Amino acid sequence: MARQERQPLRLGPRGERWFDLGLTLFLLLPVPVVLLAVSPLDAGLMTAQIVPLLWRRRHAVVVFAVVASGSALQWLLTDYPLWSQLAFPVATYSVARYAPPTRAAAALAVGLAGAVVAALDWLRGYGADQLTAQNVTAYAVTIALFVVVAWTLGTLGRTRQAYVDALVERGERLEREAAQQAALAAMEERHRIAREMHDVVAHSLTTIVVQADGAGAAAQQDPAVAVPALETIAGTGREAIAELRRMLGLLRSEEAGVPAPQPRLTDLPGLLEEVRAAGTPVDWELAEPPAVSDGVALTVFRIVQEALSNVRRHAGPGAAATVAVRAEGADMVVEVRDDGRGAGAYDDGRGLGLTGMRERVAAHGGTLAAGPAPGGGFAVCARIPR
Repeated sequence: MARQERQPLRLGPRGERWFDLGLTLFLLLPVPVVLLAVSPLDAGLMTAQIVPLLWRRRHAVVVFAVVASGSALQWLLTDYPLWSQLAFPVATYSVARYAPPTRAAAALAVGLAGAVVAALDWLRGYGADQLTAQNVTAYAVTIALFVVVAWTLGTLGRTRQAYVDALVERGERLEREAAQQAALAAMEERHRIAREMHDVVAHSLTTIVVQADGAGAAAQQDPAVAVPALETIAGTGREAIAELRRMLGLLRSEEAGVPAPQPRLTDLPGLLEEVRAAGTPVDWELAEPPAVSDGVALTVFRIVQEALSNVRRHAGPGAAATVAVRAEGADMVVEVRDDGRGAGAYDDGRGLGLTGMRERVAAHGGTLAAGPAPGGGFAVCARIPR
């Protein structure tokens, strides 16, 4: 059986109240005997010094002041110790445990002074010949020892409680930070999935719209010409649905089954053939795919996909594109250029393609430049560390 760690015993608020009540009643046990057999004055002094201990946790300084005042009154009225003297170290402990350090230091000073006064008072009751330096020192040191021990235990308790409170506060802070990190990670994942969905939907719908327009125009002249276009539309739609299902599956809890793999650099020729089949002339320069991480490969694929979608949307009829993907040193370089409208292309201001590309590249510490190219057309150039 696994060994269970034992937690330290601690009293709750109710347990603390019962403990203080039991301590007070225990110290009050001799009071009735003193009242009946010794002196009502002594019984009254004992009661005045012991009863305030019921409130020693919440009002430690006030309780210490009352107990100290009772001890001072005892010095004026009697010349012998009482059972209630035990209340003084308890009150000193309470001040050191529950009050600020300055109040605890003042209580210690009062206790040490009281030890000397008590030694003189009690030795006086045995006769003037007992008031020697040796006797006074022995009595004062013995009494002061009780006070110092009580003060030390209270100070250690306060220090330990402060340490525990600091650990608890640190744990709560770490828990809050972990929750914030989890929320930020979830937000980043939502942004990533949103970028993925934008790229897939924009690419697929652009292909479908272009093919549908071409099929509609061709059907008026020769209906048979529209068949390949309709097949392309159907295939593109099925691929888009499959990709959307895969990405939406990321938002659900893990279930049985292996999700479809993310696009890689080896999938680029298929993408470019698809774009070419959709009616956009594309020339490409694809070097042997180097070893890159899955994240970099996906970013390269999506940049090419989105840039070609922009060509079909904005470059104008008959625009051709050139795609180059190569490794330069420690970077992957992606260039997509077209010979279309360039700076004269219409932009409705609602597109998120360039923003998504910049976010993808920035996530890998890369750079992206996009804008009208010299001599006409539009160019997208990304450099991504691999």
